Amino acid sequence: MTNYIHIYEVGPRDGLQNEATHVPTEQKLRLIEGLVAAGLPTIEATSFVHPKAVPQMADADEVMASVTGNYAGDRVSFVGLVLNEKGYDRALAAGARRMAYGIAVSETFSQRNTRMSTAEAFAIGQRLAARARADGIWFRVYLMTAWVCPFEGPVNQRKALAYARRVWDLGIDELALSDTIGHADPLRVGQLVEQTARHTGMENLAVHLHDTQVLGLANATAALSAGVRIFDSSVGGLGGCPFAPGAAGNLATEDLVFLAYKMGLGTGVDFNRLWDVVELAEQMVQRPIGGRIRDWWEAHADEEPQIAML
Repeated sequence: MTNYIHIYEVGPRDGLQNEATHVPTEQKLRLIEGLVAAGLPTIEATSFVHPKAVPQMADADEVMASVTGNYAGDRVSFVGLVLNEKGYDRALAAGARRMAYGIAVSETFSQRNTRMSTAEAFAIGQRLAARARADGIWFRVYLMTAWVCPFEGPVNQRKALAYARRVWDLGIDELALSDTIGHADPLRVGQLVEQTARHTGMENLAVHLHDTQVLGLANATAALSAGVRIFDSSVGGLGGCPFAPGAAGNLATEDLVFLAYKMGLGTGVDFNRLWDVVELAEQMVQRPIGGRIRDWWEAHADEEPQIAML
């Protein structure tokens, strides 16, 4: 198993989508610029959804066109989240070469989040996956509410595993098991990861974690122990789903990078530059943010050796 963690940064999309403070396009581009400078290899830049549903993402076309143009040839990948074929068309026109889509295990969450049944979501996912293969687009699917639904409660893990296998069989490039509201526990995280990987292969499996119940790092450690090496995180711990009551911030990128460092695993992220991005994001959203490592790091930064490419 590789000793390197691939971080899939969701701050510009998942991190900002639920923020009450409007973030102008130029500030989003500055945020992405900082993340690129810090060494984040994959950045989910925006989502192509109806602006009335998620006003913060109304500038998706401009953001994606800008980043794909500004960083053409750089060793960084940008992803656009799409919810349907219209979103796919918009993302493609904006220059996206990587896209993500979501399918929920919970029927209630599927209806509340996208106004589609899970059957309808699968059907659209099948069409999008086929189009992506034909267009040469890298395609990821989030398996949402893989452990707990905000409306239905704990999700039957046999059902989640069956859904994970069905989603993978759509012919996608990456599957992200998602703790949508941050209520999963380390034992069930490890179990679902191990069982799913028997079908997908561990190299194609990611986890998307929130820190609502202060278990983000514990769940990440369980997934790491099971063999996962692709983790979603958000700079400063920003994030939350507007259609999932109780969903707090994502696992903070700085917490994940430091966890990897303590475990002797590389990330390729410049920790010092990452803190510049945390401070920038804090100014943008106009409220205190930051992972659980922040207080310790700021108190001991002068005593610790300079940590560069972790």
